[in-house]
Amino acid sequence: MKIYTVIGGVNGVGKSSFTGSIRGRRSDLGVIIDVDKLTARLGGDKLAGDKAALAKIENCLNKGVSFTQETTLSGRKTEQTANRARDQGYYVRLFYIALDSPDDCLERIANRVRRGGHNISEDDVRRRFSGRWDAVARILPYCDEAEFYDNYNGFVKVAEYVNGEVCPIGDYRPAWLTELMRSL
Repeated sequence: MKIYTVIGGVNGVGKSSFTGSIRGRRSDLGVIIDVDKLTARLGGDKLAGDKAALAKIENCLNKGVSFTQETTLSGRKTEQTANRARDQGYYVRLFYIALDSPDDCLERIANRVRRGGHNISEDDVRRRFSGRWDAVARILPYCDEAEFYDNYNGFVKVAEYVNGEVCPIGDYRPAWLTELMRSL
């Protein structure tokens, strides 16, 4: 089965860490496309990293191979890719990682920068944070499955998307989950 996996979330929520944590447990992720790593390999040129990621996605779709993409979902490109992948017979799934506040995201980004990682502007983080539920709502119709994880203190699965609705799992309910359920 061809699978398109989307690992989504605002900058700083831990998408790359999540990918690393599931990579060893899953054999169905295919080619992993991380624009931040591509950008770093290309000397920090964001435009070149974006183009390299798009080329890898296009290559995977053309060859019909499974692939995983880390994304903030802030643009329309992932939605278009999910639509195209579905049309090509891919199984589309979303793993969405979240935190309760943009300040939590910014704090994690600052920590990443202190360790030599890349920075994201505060304005971009706050804009993406405020539009995150609209972004999720745009991609969910293309998803065969979706799982939602809180990363306040490690990745905790808190909900699944089943039959058109977000269904909580367990007793832990971060504030963002309530917001998401209200917004959909």
